[in-house]
Amino acid sequence: MSMDMSTVGDPGLLDTLQHEVAVFARRAEQTRLGGVGQVRNSMDRAAYLLLNRLDKEGPMGVKALAASMGIDSSTVTRQVAPLVDTGLVKRTSHPEDGRAVVLQLSPRGQARLEEVRSSRRQLMAELTHDWAPEERETFCTLLMRFNTALSARTSAQGLPGAEPSPQS
Repeated sequence: MSMDMSTVGDPGLLDTLQHEVAVFARRAEQTRLGGVGQVRNSMDRAAYLLLNRLDKEGPMGVKALAASMGIDSSTVTRQVAPLVDTGLVKRTSHPEDGRAVVLQLSPRGQARLEEVRSSRRQLMAELTHDWAPEERETFCTLLMRFNTALSARTSAQGLPGAEPSPQS
């Protein structure tokens, strides 16, 4: 979907936006927005997103997990293997089809996820300590809207990583 740049808005503002998104992406990757204290940088993005999804949606098969995250099954299989090895995720047989695998958050995974979430919440509080609650809410709304648009564009182009945004 190509847009006429003359109708999109101020090119200077769009230049600032693209630059700030690039800086944000670099800084987010550098810090992994991992949190504070001992938990800082202790869980990579893929692990966090997988554990978070299993926590929010409950046990599910590899294909369902991949579909809900907008990635392919082989990627989920590769990313979940170390989580199983470290005991954060349990792999069990599907109750109706013993050949199928169901993934679920283990009690250890649940505890670890909450530890990381708590650390990340603390980081977000520190980074936005001087923001009004309405500013935090507006930022969340706009960031979710941006992520949703980016995900839709990625999906439309058939690119990997088109992950649904809300609270992924």
